Amino acid sequence: MSGARRLVAVCAGLSLPSSTRLLADRLAESTARQLEWAAPSTDVEITVVELRQLAVDISKHLVTGFPPPALRAALDTVTGADGLIVVTPVFNACYSGLFKSFFDLVERGALEGKPVLAAATGGTARHSLALEYAVRPLFTHLRAQVTPTVVFAAPEDWGSAGGAGPSSGLATRVVRAGGELAHLVMGTPPLRPEEAEVVPFEEQLAALRPDRG
Repeated sequence: MSGARRLVAVCAGLSLPSSTRLLADRLAESTARQLEWAAPSTDVEITVVELRQLAVDISKHLVTGFPPPALRAALDTVTGADGLIVVTPVFNACYSGLFKSFFDLVERGALEGKPVLAAATGGTARHSLALEYAVRPLFTHLRAQVTPTVVFAAPEDWGSAGGAGPSSGLATRVVRAGGELAHLVMGTPPLRPEEAEVVPFEEQLAALRPDRG
């Protein structure tokens, strides 16, 4: 399969720097790399939509019904993506209000069939279930295709190596979820082991080290 593929990561992190943005970048990088492995002639474009920068515009749109230009451009970017990565911090055992407000503004049906990888960050691993009882149902309601693997990162998942060392469970989940999104974007089921080009798993994990860009 040839041609450009557009990956869009929607990040609802509020702090700067943000572990939510860091997770979004890791997932986008993993997905892009696996798209390129599966289809070397494919160009991958990655765009990150930072909702923190659009908070005032989102509020204006909710009140007036008219999106300011920057928000309109962000909504068009999201609905025009070939693959979508959505990452929210978890507050009070649910996605953030900013995250939900943004997706409330997406036109009905615009995400139907859209490949989506859902992820979240939180202060404790106990919040990881929010992905299954809150985030996944939201995108199922929007009729998107959500990857089987969702990714949650608690503070202890990052560790001294940014959560990307070979022994990191987070790095393993990032690689697995990125592969699932890549295959959804390509419109193909995951390859059986005998069909796949073998890329050593350690090489995939090493490629996600924080010192890469």
